[in-house]
Amino acid sequence: MDSPTATLIGILQDRVETLRATGDMDEALHAATASVEKAQQALGTELDSIDLFASTLELRGDIHREIGNHQLACDDYRQALDQLEDRPDRYAQIGRLYAALGAAYDTMGREDKASEKWQQAISFFERHEPPLMIDVAAITNNLAFLYKAAGNLDMAETQFLRALEILHSQLGQDHEQTATVSSNLGALYQAAGFHEQSRQMHEIALDTRRKLLGEEHPDTAQSHNNLALALLNTGDRAWARRHFERALADFEALGPEYHEDLQAVAANYCDFLREDGETQLAEVIARRVKEVTTAAAC
Repeated sequence: MDSPTATLIGILQDRVETLRATGDMDEALHAATASVEKAQQALGTELDSIDLFASTLELRGDIHREIGNHQLACDDYRQALDQLEDRPDRYAQIGRLYAALGAAYDTMGREDKASEKWQQAISFFERHEPPLMIDVAAITNNLAFLYKAAGNLDMAETQFLRALEILHSQLGQDHEQTATVSSNLGALYQAAGFHEQSRQMHEIALDTRRKLLGEEHPDTAQSHNNLALALLNTGDRAWARRHFERALADFEALGPEYHEDLQAVAANYCDFLREDGETQLAEVIARRVKEVTTAAAC
């Protein structure tokens, strides 16, 4: 491919990213399509032209997926994969394309295809030199959610545990990704009725999020709520109450963007209060939360 053509395609791809960052997705799609067309016109047998064409297809596929054109996204991802075949020098991109295909199928409700593509993504990430284990952990976490949704809690646990093992090894406990998988595993254990294990996972996630993110962060607030629910199941009602109160205060302080979370925590806390015979306090809290969310909606 000649240098002026490659430069033009690079300019178009940069424009896609700029438009994407500003939220102008319609114009970003037009720019992405222009880059695909130009790369296709310049496509030859040399690897640099093939790689550039595949990259423009991947970028357009990502735009399609972000605006909800999932089938068109799949078409672009598959065409890009056809260009790259099984080249070892492109394993990272091939894995990324299969991961994106899996995400598109998952959104379309085609869990079988999502699982298949995510397994293929893992295979290429593992075959990369060196293996891309952080990417493997991310996809393994996704697979765990598929198994959980299908009611296969044993396989979900296996996948979450593998993701957690990788992240502990690669990043350590004091990392947001590790905390996220710990929280996911805690939710799985709660659903499965393993309440002590759920409690431990949520305590680990909360400790990490407090350390990394601070108290005034939505993930930390969610961990307070999650831990409160786990504590109820292990009989620690007084401690659960403190975490409910913290989650409620944090989500209220975070503002309108988190009002759905605020309402969910308030519902959990009010149920807890009513069970303890504090109906009047539950009504006061429910009324206050309703006033706060209603005022923000006006």
